Amino acid sequence: MIAEPLPLPPLAAPDWRHQWRDAVRDPRQLLALLGLDAHAARISDAAAAQFPLRVPRAFVARMRHGDAADPLLRQVLPLDEEDRIVPGFGIDAVGDTAARTAHGVLQKYRGRALLVATGSCAVHCRYCFRRHFDYAGDTAAAGGWAQAIARIADDPTIDEVLLSGGDPLSLATPKLTELTDALARIPHLKRLRIHTRLPIVLPDRVDDGLVAWLHALPWPVTVVVHANHANEFDGAVDAALARLRDAGAMLLNQAVLLRGVNDSVDALAALSERGHRAGVLPYYLHQLDRVQGTAHFEVDDTRAIALHRALAARLSGYLVPRLVRELPGDPGKRPLV
Repeated sequence: MIAEPLPLPPLAAPDWRHQWRDAVRDPRQLLALLGLDAHAARISDAAAAQFPLRVPRAFVARMRHGDAADPLLRQVLPLDEEDRIVPGFGIDAVGDTAARTAHGVLQKYRGRALLVATGSCAVHCRYCFRRHFDYAGDTAAAGGWAQAIARIADDPTIDEVLLSGGDPLSLATPKLTELTDALARIPHLKRLRIHTRLPIVLPDRVDDGLVAWLHALPWPVTVVVHANHANEFDGAVDAALARLRDAGAMLLNQAVLLRGVNDSVDALAALSERGHRAGVLPYYLHQLDRVQGTAHFEVDDTRAIALHRALAARLSGYLVPRLVRELPGDPGKRPLV
């Protein structure tokens, strides 16, 4: 008697590195995936060449098929509106160049140092305030982190390090370990903060290795994720955020107020409530950094303040983010309310 063949095991989901490589990079392919081929005339090839499209398919799957106004699509699609030169919009809107104190180190606020850990991101957001940043010439990883680590070690007033980029979680976990092992030898550091969009756009990045790395860190860790719309959350994102919390991280969300994405009380309330359901507290609602190519996203201050006041009237206080703007030379984010 011939034995029945054993059933094949289910195929494992591609890991985050495969998903990273498989990201959508062609604006017309993205529109085709969403049944929006007729809208291809709005694409700016010049903008896509200057700041290329990149969006993981897991994020594309949350976009509404056939909806050219989808708030997730609007955040990533290079449109001809980016080609307009608008007075007041420049290359370095937040003063990163002036804040550089060592290779890949920015110091704007007392007690804190930001490491530009990498220039890589899993998604290229069209409103990005560092879309013109010279990542090739100025990331902290150069020279095995040596200059960045030395700068922080030499300044005992620095008690908090922020990992930013790019997206620091785009680094392989062994590379993150190399960095934090070096930071752990600096006695005056008390806190670590990680600013990342990956748990939102590519939740499989929160894998066993990353969780083990977080567990082993010697400081209290705050992970500041970045979601602008409630539709960015789904079950996979919820699970990734739960793993971060279980690893001991405090989770906060920062969003940018964006015209056509979240510039309504309903959208902002849904974002806060959906994030809270996933275990994330609202932190900042940023007014747009006035970077060249982003003017079509801007919401004026009068309307932004009115939206924020209406949000505060609707939600419990802990669900209302602080409405802020970053300006070069300020000692902290500037509250607008």
